[in-house]
Amino acid sequence: MQSNVENPNVLERNLDISISQENIQVEVDDRLKRLAGKVKVQGFRPGKVPLRIVAQQFGAKLRQEVLGEMLQKHFQEAVQQQNLRVVGAPHFKAKQSEENNAHYEFSATFEVYPDITLGDLSALSVNKPVVKIDDKEVEKTLHILQKQRAKYELVHRPAALGDRVNIDYRGLIDGNEFQGGKANDFALMLGDRYILKDFEDAILGMSLGEEKSFQMVFPDDYHDKEVAGRPVVFNVKLNKVEEPVLADIDNEFAKSLGIQDGDMKRMYDEIRLSLEREVSQRTRAKLKEQIMQCLLDTAICNAPRILVAQEVKHLVQDAKNSLATQGIHSEEIPLSPESFLERAERRVKLGLILAELVKIHNLNVKSEQIKKYVEYYAQSYENPEQVVKWHYSSPERLREIESIVLEDNVVSWALEQVKVIDQEIAFEDLMGYPHASA
Repeated sequence: MQSNVENPNVLERNLDISISQENIQVEVDDRLKRLAGKVKVQGFRPGKVPLRIVAQQFGAKLRQEVLGEMLQKHFQEAVQQQNLRVVGAPHFKAKQSEENNAHYEFSATFEVYPDITLGDLSALSVNKPVVKIDDKEVEKTLHILQKQRAKYELVHRPAALGDRVNIDYRGLIDGNEFQGGKANDFALMLGDRYILKDFEDAILGMSLGEEKSFQMVFPDDYHDKEVAGRPVVFNVKLNKVEEPVLADIDNEFAKSLGIQDGDMKRMYDEIRLSLEREVSQRTRAKLKEQIMQCLLDTAICNAPRILVAQEVKHLVQDAKNSLATQGIHSEEIPLSPESFLERAERRVKLGLILAELVKIHNLNVKSEQIKKYVEYYAQSYENPEQVVKWHYSSPERLREIESIVLEDNVVSWALEQVKVIDQEIAFEDLMGYPHASA
């Protein structure tokens, strides 16, 4: 076997492989002899089939089989000799050779893992959100829980903020209907900003049975690029207006939140503990986001195209699954793979950088870390023990936890390298709640 490696670009390699036809024939003949002793051919007794008959029937197939095996074997030997770490599977292509050439000639195209240069984080800084949890935050959360458990009663007055309305609507762009621009019996909470503000503002003040036509312009950054920045005329009919009726915050309300004895103090303590846990998680997430960007900004790492392509497929499938949970068929919203390329490349680079950091700084996950994480996660559920058992009953679920803990290990290490600046922010900003003035 002869081979040589060429470097057409940073990560792609071309490898020429030459395999002796004589060696191929020796192996084929050996397999034909073994096969002749057990193959069944009509007109011959078992073990008495002439070798030439066996060769006529099975020779071509055996030759391809042997050639494929030797090609893979020689490829593996060549990349090991060159200390190359191959990404994915190589693409083999037969080369044209001269007549009576004693060798089969092939070229193999493949990618290798990049050499990663980790950067210096000591000159960088990250902002750590600092949020105080007091009685005011607990009261705000209680009000949100009240709204989530509200009952709605039909009213005969104009629609106002906080109401739940039912509408029919039809939108026209240049006099034509457009995808997603029409619905009947559409339920909407006024003030939740689930839909565009201009659309919601047009419904405020409408009365039962009223029909209204109005014009608005889709924002330039609207998610549907087909209608982004374009004017639309909507025709809306208001079918129903319901106002929320909030439950009193009392012992029964506490019971509805899982406090079995209805103890009010315990309810407040549980909410405060839950908020502290959520603040801790969101603070960690904010730090993690900044750390990951620091790693990307300081490291030198090329993303293999094959890994990026695989990641694009995963992201597209995840997007389809997400749409399916909302009752939307992916065919209704075209998902262009190109739109996922940047995100996929970022994720691939981060994965390679994290793996390098784990290897260099021995940041591997320990079993007690997984146990601690699962138990902490389970505390937010009514039956923590069942949640723990559920995780440990599935190797796949534990691998997901291991991946999370591994990233946490990297973040913890990186936070010791960078400068951490405490930054006091409003509780609403961290939690994503609207401010009272909004």
